[in-house]
Amino acid sequence: MSAEELPEYAERVLEVAELIPAGRVMTYGDVAEWLGEGGPRQVGRVMALYGGAVPWWRVVRTDGQLLPGHELRALGHYREEGTPLREATRRAEGHLPRLDMRRARWDGGDGSGGGGGSGSGGGASVMAHR
Repeated sequence: MSAEELPEYAERVLEVAELIPAGRVMTYGDVAEWLGEGGPRQVGRVMALYGGAVPWWRVVRTDGQLLPGHELRALGHYREEGTPLREATRRAEGHLPRLDMRRARWDGGDGSGGGGGSGSGGGASVMAHR
């Protein structure tokens, strides 16, 4: 499917995914809130259908669990980019780490600074609404 055939909402979701800095993540809900349209399920559907051309591993579940079926590929990207991870517990399925959402989550602000500090960015920060 060419970019010309891509639904407008899908195009907008993918543009947000490309804005997320290396080593940081946004949840499906964060992306929807950033766009002011849709919800986590709609963003997840777009990523499942069209996300292969963008850094898909940076749009994640809110619990920090790695994307089922793509855990090892995602983990390789996270390690390469220095994305904060929490080591797996012995009870964790497959003994895979999770994302450290407190440190990895990007609020849409400039740079790759951590949470907090949303300031008055004219509505650009999704975390300012939380």
